Amino acid sequence: MPQIMIEVPEQLTERIGEVKAHLSEEVTRWCSQSSAIPAEVYRHVLEFLAQSPSPQEIVDFKLAPATQERIRELLGKNRERELTAEESAELDNYERLNRFVRKFKLQAMKDLRATS
Repeated sequence: MPQIMIEVPEQLTERIGEVKAHLSEEVTRWCSQSSAIPAEVYRHVLEFLAQSPSPQEIVDFKLAPATQERIRELLGKNRERELTAEESAELDNYERLNRFVRKFKLQAMKDLRATS
């Protein structure tokens, strides 16, 4: 299997190691979906993580306002049972991204509790 190498700060390397088994699976799913989330959404998350954020910064992290608005729109349509198949796949992708980010946030919360 080909490997892709990226440079990340040491602190991020440790966190990625904790979710390594799931990371490859998540990236594979993101790339294989027919209705992918816009690339800038992934770029926003990866650029944030590559900056070696503090645990508090990770806990405080939010997606861009435009992305949050799109998710609210999709959730509203979902509640009204008005999602198209493409929108449903898009919402599924946002849910996967949320689970991925939540793993980092949970670890950051543990780190904050351990240092307080």
